[in-house]
Amino acid sequence: MILSRSIAKASIAAFLFIVSLSFSVAASAQDGKALFSANCASCHAPHKKLTGPALAGVESRWSSKENLYSWIRNSAAYLKTGDPYAVNLYNEYNKIAMNAFPTLKDAEIDAILTYINSVPDPSKAPAAGEGAGAAANVEADNSLLFGILTLILAVVALIMLQVNSNLKKLADDKIGQPALEPIPFWRNKAYIAMVTVVLFVVGGYLTTKGAMAYGRSQDYQPEQPIYYSHAVHAGTNQINCQYCHTGAAQGKQATIPSVNVCMNCHQAINEYKGEKMYNEAGEEVDGTAEIKKLYKYAGFEEGKPWDPSKAKPIEWVRIHNLPDHVYFNHAQHVKAGQVACQTCHGEIQKMGEVKQFTDLSMGWCVNCHRETKVQFKDNGFYSIYEKYHADLKSGKIDSTKGITVEKIGGTECQKCHY
Repeated sequence: MILSRSIAKASIAAFLFIVSLSFSVAASAQDGKALFSANCASCHAPHKKLTGPALAGVESRWSSKENLYSWIRNSAAYLKTGDPYAVNLYNEYNKIAMNAFPTLKDAEIDAILTYINSVPDPSKAPAAGEGAGAAANVEADNSLLFGILTLILAVVALIMLQVNSNLKKLADDKIGQPALEPIPFWRNKAYIAMVTVVLFVVGGYLTTKGAMAYGRSQDYQPEQPIYYSHAVHAGTNQINCQYCHTGAAQGKQATIPSVNVCMNCHQAINEYKGEKMYNEAGEEVDGTAEIKKLYKYAGFEEGKPWDPSKAKPIEWVRIHNLPDHVYFNHAQHVKAGQVACQTCHGEIQKMGEVKQFTDLSMGWCVNCHRETKVQFKDNGFYSIYEKYHADLKSGKIDSTKGITVEKIGGTECQKCHY
């Protein structure tokens, strides 16, 4: 009986270890994506050059991981070592120093690299419509795999306990010792304790995760009344975001464009002749038919002068929505902070129907404020911070590290909640 209890305890410990490992691996992947979004996405993409180089395979391009860590934490300081690759990279990008990230730990950088390596190369992806959504579910597939392995190991542990019980019974019979009647599963304290602990751990994890995500809408992608492709407008045709979202640089709201903004172009453009478009279900979208839907809302008849008074608003479904107790100003970020739209909205220029890129949680925003440097140079909005300007000029503050949003009060509660 003592041996049986020892095996039961060992099995419980192993089971809990596997469960915690599976959760930690899933969490690590999630953290890598969040860290990449907060620190890297404004300048880098995994498989495409932006302000900086594509990051896929970055580890193989450096002589050692330690050198890569040093470069990420302070590229200006690392350049002084004379590393040929670092110097060439610096020269290739017009001698513009990469932002310093001195607070990133090795484990956090590794999590970012793991996420980057998990992103599939679009150039090697299947044709549009084939396997839709597969890339987006890489992390979910990993979680499912670990879950299945956990269940298999749990079943193996239970079988081993039963085998041990039967062997003990045979051994007792052989030496003539009266065998004790096996305790039913529902009365066995070891089994009951194991099930209770497992339910407590799994239930606690799911409850905590659900509570933290309450009210958030990451990956929310509703179907809109008109299929509007940002990939076509902002990507292929390179229409500036602020042409349609005029409020982004002027006020609190980015604003949704009215029908007349759409008709500025579509009075003349009445037919879609671009590359084939597919919705999230992998079904082909008829671009010309979607333009006709716009005409219906605008009250426009082709071949006749357009009368804007006949137009009615398009009932777009709102995607990004912060709680009422949170204050967010687009102009503060876009105009004063010079933050790229992609920092919060993801690679919007590649999206068909738009989805919410990040969870917009307080932790995500605070982390961004702690890491993001304020664009002080030639920015009149920050002229009132005379001390910081003087310290930067005198060298008291390292210009490569700069002034983060946190240093000018970006993490104070009343900045966003008042």
